[in-house]
Amino acid sequence: MTNGYADVNGLHMYYETHGEQGTPLVLLHGGVMTIDLTYADLIPTLARKHRVIAVEFQAHGRTADIDRDLTYANLAGDVVALLDHLGIDRAHVVGHSMGGGTALELAVGHPDRVLSVVPISASVRPDGAHPDLADPSTYATSTIMPTAQDFADMAEAYARLSPHPERFDDLPMRTMKTVEGWTGWTDEQLAAVTAPTLIVLGDNDFALPAHGALMKELIPGSQLAILPGTTHMQAPRRADLLLPMLDVFLG
Repeated sequence: MTNGYADVNGLHMYYETHGEQGTPLVLLHGGVMTIDLTYADLIPTLARKHRVIAVEFQAHGRTADIDRDLTYANLAGDVVALLDHLGIDRAHVVGHSMGGGTALELAVGHPDRVLSVVPISASVRPDGAHPDLADPSTYATSTIMPTAQDFADMAEAYARLSPHPERFDDLPMRTMKTVEGWTGWTDEQLAAVTAPTLIVLGDNDFALPAHGALMKELIPGSQLAILPGTTHMQAPRRADLLLPMLDVFLG
């Protein structure tokens, strides 16, 4: 593994490269997460066939925050700038949650930069969300929410890695701004997606399985995988299910 920082769009963005051979594969983590928390179980196998580039978004992990909203358009622009920095024309993109939304934004807004996209635990519009997300009174008992251990792991990673560890309590609200006022992509935008797309959801995810079916209908030629017995936080960690599918899908 090699690592470094790329100065892109006013951001000093951390990234890692695993493996030297094969087609480029970009990994995008979810909100309040890091590379390792999301993809530690997938990277060793993926790096056997691909040049894996894993990034940490603005305000996450080793990448400091800047005075800019965390929107899908901004995050996708950072990924494109990183590809330019690395001299990569096109790459496969796998993203979880906020990273999955960013992968979809790349497919919609930067189709010439992606070979394929795999949005995990993402949605194409707000109405695809599980009803529990709209009712804070259910958070403590809902089976879709992160566990106390998940929150502890996120806090520990932030304290250890972040250039400004004192800001952890503000991070969840910063990531919420990713979808604040977000209305999703239109049917026409999704119908124009040309990248091969593998939609992945847990059966107990933040987005409903029925929304996955809608995504499959709206994105031409897309494939849909529903992971059994899987929550939002567990979805990118289901190496037992994801690695065989990614091996076939990414080639």
